[in-house]
Amino acid sequence: MRVIAGKARRLPLITPEGRDTRPTTDRIKETLFSMIQTDVPGCIFLDLFSGSGGIGIEALSRGAEKAYFVEFGKEPLRCIRANLTKTKLNDQAVVLPVEVTYGISKLERMGQVFDIVYADPPYRKGLEPKILQLLTDSRIVRPGTMVILESALETSPDYIDKERYEIMKIKEYKTNQHIFLKVR
Repeated sequence: MRVIAGKARRLPLITPEGRDTRPTTDRIKETLFSMIQTDVPGCIFLDLFSGSGGIGIEALSRGAEKAYFVEFGKEPLRCIRANLTKTKLNDQAVVLPVEVTYGISKLERMGQVFDIVYADPPYRKGLEPKILQLLTDSRIVRPGTMVILESALETSPDYIDKERYEIMKIKEYKTNQHIFLKVR
């Protein structure tokens, strides 16, 4: 796994060992960022369930003003911090070593609002509706905020509140998908 483009381009990233974390492949990351490339420069980016931090680091490398990483696992946190140091992007990053529910609450208390929220919860655990509800109930998103959910391919988007979120696009891959939403 590596940084695809931007100021940290081609730098390799470390990933947590074991099967608890699924790092996004370079190919999928490249596809994802080609779809949002005009939205990233200058944005405030939130990476929920950050894993190795590869998505948030890619956003920073491509010009995001700041990225927040919310991750609870000890090994993934070690990887995020090491990757931020390696890419020299520490000054633009905030790492919250907390569970996602608490992280959203903490970010709200901090008064932080995001332009792009990326969430990659564990697959097949039914967390996607909970994440969207937490975002809906918080003040960390506003009309126009882009929310990108990564989920298993077979996860139906039926849980999305279409009064609150507009489905912009669903990009399917072999085993997973990205659902691009815009807060109304």
